[in-house]
Order: sequence, then C-alpha cells, then structure tokens
Amino acid sequence: MRAPDDEVNTMERLVAGKVLIVDDVATNRIVLKVKLAAAFYDTIQASGGKEALDIARKVRPDLILLDVELPDLDGIAVCESLKNDPATSDIPVVMVTAFRDMNRKMEALRAGAEDVFWKPLDETVLLARMRSLLRARETAQQLGLRDSTYRELGFSEPAQTFAGRALIGVVADRPEIALPLKRELSAFLDDSFVVLDRETALAPRLNGPVPDVYLISADLDRPGEGLRLLSELRSRASTRYSSVCVILPAEAREAAAMALDLGASDLIEASADPEEMALRVKTQIVRKRQSDRLRTSLADGLRLAMTDPLTGLHNRRYALPHLARIADRAAGAGRQFAVMVLDLDRFKSVNDTYGHPAGDAVLVEIAGRLRSNLRAVDLLARIGGEEFLVALPDTTPEAAQATAERLRRVIGERPVPLPGGAGAIPITMSIGLALGPGRPGGTVEDLIGLADRALLGAKAEGRNQVTVGLSAA
Repeated sequence: MRAPDDEVNTMERLVAGKVLIVDDVATNRIVLKVKLAAAFYDTIQASGGKEALDIARKVRPDLILLDVELPDLDGIAVCESLKNDPATSDIPVVMVTAFRDMNRKMEALRAGAEDVFWKPLDETVLLARMRSLLRARETAQQLGLRDSTYRELGFSEPAQTFAGRALIGVVADRPEIALPLKRELSAFLDDSFVVLDRETALAPRLNGPVPDVYLISADLDRPGEGLRLLSELRSRASTRYSSVCVILPAEAREAAAMALDLGASDLIEASADPEEMALRVKTQIVRKRQSDRLRTSLADGLRLAMTDPLTGLHNRRYALPHLARIADRAAGAGRQFAVMVLDLDRFKSVNDTYGHPAGDAVLVEIAGRLRSNLRAVDLLARIGGEEFLVALPDTTPEAAQATAERLRRVIGERPVPLPGGAGAIPITMSIGLALGPGRPGGTVEDLIGLADRALLGAKAEGRNQVTVGLSAA
C-alpha cells in the first residue's frame, strides 16, 4: 500500500503551475479556481491590485490572470507595475475583462499583457493559451539559469543582442490577401517582410535567412491547412525555432486551442486592428531572439566547459570521457589504441625568465604544432599547465611510437617566437606512451597512469625523448 506522503508527492508532480487569480468578485475567483484545479493548477487569490502586487513579489507565481477592472488599483496599472519590476517582469499576465472595449485591450497589450480574454471565458482556449505561455516562460527561466551558471563557472561572455531588423514571413494562399496585410503591418513595424505560399514556406531558403516570425492564415487554400503548415514548420530543423502566429476567426475556438497545442506562439483574430497585430508580432520577435540567445548560450557554454580558453584545445573534462569511448570502441572492434602524456621540459624557467605572457605564447604555439601533426580522429587536450594528452585510435605500437617521435621533433626542431618580437627560445618536450587496451579489467585512468609513469622515466633519462610504458612495450 502506498504511503500518504507518496500520494502527496505524486500530486505535487502533477501540478502544472501556480496561478495568481486577481478579481474583486469572489464568485469569479472561485469558479476559476475550480476550473484550474481540474487542470492541476495550484491557485492563489487576490481581490485587489495592491494585494496582487504584494503576492506576486512574494510568491512569484508562474502566471497571473488579472481582471482589468479592480476597485483599488486599475488592472492595467497593475500589469505595468509587474512588467517594470525585475522580480516579476517575466511572469506572463493574461488580462480578463467583461467589457469588449478594443481601446482597453490595446492599453493592456501596450502595458505588457501577453493576452486579453473577454468574459465569459472560453475555458478550452484559455487553458491552451496558458500552456503556451508557460512553455515560453520556461525558455526565459532556462536562459537566466544558464547565464548565472556560466558566470559562476567563469565562462561569462558578452550576451548576444541579436539586434537588427527581423524577417517576417506572411503566408497566405493568395497575394491579394498577403500584400494588404504586409502594407498594414509595415506602418507599425520597421522590419523586413517576405510573402510566401505554403510550398515556399516549407522549401529550404538557400538564398536568404529563415523568417523570425511566420504569420499564417489558419485555413489557407482549404480548412485546417494553416494548422498543418504550423505542424510542418515545428517539425523541421530549419524552422523549428521561428515564432508562428496563426490568424483565425474569433469564433474558431477549437482551431485556436489546437493551434496553441501544436506550437503556435500566438493567435491573432482575423478582424484585429493592424496595431494589435503589430504589438503581438513585436512580442514574438523579442521571444524569438530570447530563444536564439538560449540556444547560443547553451552551445557556447558547452564549448567553454570543454575547451581550454588559452590554446583552444579540449580540456581534461572533455578528454577523459572521450578517451573512455575510444577505449570502448577499441575493445568492441578488437583493435589497439595509444595514449600519450606530453610535458614541456623546464617550462617554469620560461615563465620565470620571460614572464607569463611569453609562457602563454609558447603554449599556444606548441598546441598549434601538435594539432597540425595529428589526424582529425586523434584526441588532443591540454590537461595541466604545460601538460598535454594525446590519444590515437586504431593504431599499432610501431605507428604510435613513430607519431610520438614526430611530435617530439616538431616541438624541438624550431625555436618558439616570443611576443613583441623579443626573439625566440628553444623548447623541448618529453613524452610517455602507453598502448591500450592495457591489462584486463584496467581503466583509461590506469592507462593514463602508465603513460604518466613513462613520462617520468623520460624526464629522469634526460628529457626530450619518448619512453614507452613497460607493460605496453
């Protein structure tokens, strides 16, 4: 029998998010609470604007449902305060109103609201919109988390701003529909536009960039065709990260919910004012650039985490698991591989005599010489101050030793230039070599240890030579 604590933990895992409901009418709050609870949302309630601001700052809900008309503080003013406060600016705000006033709707969107819903609320579309907004917020939170982690690890680099004009693709089945829309939006957006049909939207854009934002008619040349196009765009690598806004009639509630769950970034009513459309597109451009920054940050973070910043070589963090994969593959194929530990001779005297900038220049030059004398499949990493690791997959003892001797020669045969035209200094390198797979049951760390002991032997025997680990000879 499952313990009560297990049931609580299961329910906690089912909670879809924490939602702050702001409405001065208690009945409205209770009805919303019941509907959201059925969809596994945890809810908090506030009856006024000031209370809502206080709760939002203390609790930081995942999403806020905010009534426009409040007794103490106007809902639009509450939204502006939330969006201007760094502690709450990333919380999605969906505003709700009983009055179909387009001017108030525009005020809400300008204040930063992600969407505006009329009462009575369409539960199906509202829940789909909430799911979409929470997915978008997760992207923003991951971006902040990665940035802070990279800063703590010392990998911080200037953030990419992705400035410049966005490209907006207008997709319709006929030019006479797309061109007027383009003209209307151009009055509010200083961005580039391209008119596409379904086929050109899906074709690879060999002569230009992929649109940052797609505006798609829900039906195109037949009912539901726009949603099928949305699904295709989301499934393709080249367009997966573009924002997609679907234009559809106000009464198309089922199509609206489906579009959001298929990955639409936003919905735009076909009868919407061009300024509203432009505001929504601007929001999607910001989110697209934010998403781009997240992916770039991830790629840069992985590169920085695995790369020695001075030489551009892989570091120990990358080298050890990669060497383990080389060993596993060699064992499966019944082949040999080699491991070398290389160390510059008397490198400390370089730093002491010429300074650390000269020492850094030497390391960069040595890394370049080693890299240019190894195969693309070989592993080269800097694993210490002046210590390097090389792994040669699929090799023989004779070939491995010949490679080690070649590396030793290319280091010692030509002096290394010092920065600023301060001359050149001779540098030599000692190398310890071990052959894998090594002893039965051994690990790659054991093999590195064997190569390291061979390196110590090379140092003891006069430096500038290659020594082979005894058990691998």
